[in-house]
Amino acid sequence: MRNILDIKRGRRKLLVLASSLTLFAAACGTADEGGGNGGGDAEPLEITAATYIPPSYNDLYGGFTKYMETAEEASGGNLTFDWYDSGTLLEADQLVPGLTQGVADMIFTTSSYISSTYPILGVYELPFMLDDFEAQREALAVDGELREFLNGQLKEQNLMSLGTMPTTFQWIWTVDEPVTTPEDLRGLRIRVAGPLEGRTVEALGGSPVTMSSAEVYEALERGTIDGVLSYIGTIPGRNLQEVVKYGTAANFGAYSVDAYVSSDWFEGLPQEHQDALLEAGRTYSEEGTAKMLEVHEGEYRDTIESAGVEIVELDEEQVAAFQEAVEPSYDQWRSSVKDEATADKALELMRQ
Repeated sequence: MRNILDIKRGRRKLLVLASSLTLFAAACGTADEGGGNGGGDAEPLEITAATYIPPSYNDLYGGFTKYMETAEEASGGNLTFDWYDSGTLLEADQLVPGLTQGVADMIFTTSSYISSTYPILGVYELPFMLDDFEAQREALAVDGELREFLNGQLKEQNLMSLGTMPTTFQWIWTVDEPVTTPEDLRGLRIRVAGPLEGRTVEALGGSPVTMSSAEVYEALERGTIDGVLSYIGTIPGRNLQEVVKYGTAANFGAYSVDAYVSSDWFEGLPQEHQDALLEAGRTYSEEGTAKMLEVHEGEYRDTIESAGVEIVELDEEQVAAFQEAVEPSYDQWRSSVKDEATADKALELMRQ
């Protein structure tokens, strides 16, 4: 597994060239190229994998390395990885285009960055969808009906999730004052990663500001934004405990961090490679999520509170006020999905 942290090696130019190269390859391809239905031993394959997430995210990064180690082991060494983290190959907003155009074979990214393109993923980003993280984790189980359904929807757009780590719930983190009622957010500029989160902030009276997590520290420090909607991992992952003062703990939404590939690319692989990647996806989903939760409970909260950040716990009445305020975001999400039946099915599977 090769880790390149300091150079891009000109690969981003492939975003411009990849479409024409793909057409050329299709025209010149031969009938004996390996596919999912082929027989015999699979040829060695190096997979280019990328993420925007840096190693400072201790909760997530171990899952990435676990995925790659498991795939290499399960394939008997026939699968190896050319690994780019921290946006060194593709930045957050370039990951899906880069995957589509063949710059990367696999990407690890959060659903919040791509749910505008794949709105069905928003079903588990909705605020107050479930009562606790264990219910969220069970709903997104690797062999669960919801994941099978979501992958079926993603396949229509040539995308496939090989494994998922659901994150703990997003909290509201602020600099000047704690947030205990929806009214407290009125007029506040809150950083969000995606449109569904933005609609949640708007429903609560705030002004959503979209930016990458790498930009948040400086924006908070300069007063460009007043707070951030984020799961707990982003705080120490970006050292935000140095600038925020309050964290309001409630289910203001959630997302997942998935290993995504092109479904066409995956289906073109020999069966041995497919099996190894799926086995790695299971390990990533189960062991990676367990590790994430361990870091959150055993390390991150202590780090944040030791820095002087106050964690605000809401009572039932306070939570109910937020739940009522965000109800419009559900209808807005449903209207973003291709049809009501698809949205309703996803909601049913999420809640069962």
